[in-house]
Amino acid sequence: MYKYKETSDNRYILSVDNHTEISEALAAFCREKDVRSGVVGGIAAISQATFRFLNPATKKYVDKTFDEQMEITCLAGNISRKDGEPYLHLHVTASRRDYTCVGGHLLTARVNGACELFVEDYGLDGVGRKFDPETGLNLYEL
Repeated sequence: MYKYKETSDNRYILSVDNHTEISEALAAFCREKDVRSGVVGGIAAISQATFRFLNPATKKYVDKTFDEQMEITCLAGNISRKDGEPYLHLHVTASRRDYTCVGGHLLTARVNGACELFVEDYGLDGVGRKFDPETGLNLYEL
């Protein structure tokens, strides 16, 4: 699913295997290394992605799937825990064949080529998530 190297200061370089779903691989890595809080960044080539948008008026998510080859030019996010499991809050910008970009909150993306991620484990417990009814979001619980 992935390969990694550990650097100093709780930092990791990850290579997600081709045809693997990025969020699934990253969550598995966080479980394996017991990453409870941190940040993630990276780039990738993907063949499919589903982005999620929260409509603040309805507090409901709207998902949109793109089934095409794209390049993730920027993946940025954070790692926390919700109900004892890794909680990934990832945003991406992805370029299309015509050089236009799409992006937003990343729900899923399938690697088609390469996926290179950098994870920094803050090593902190107590960085969780709790549903906030006012916003409809799972916000940090510190």
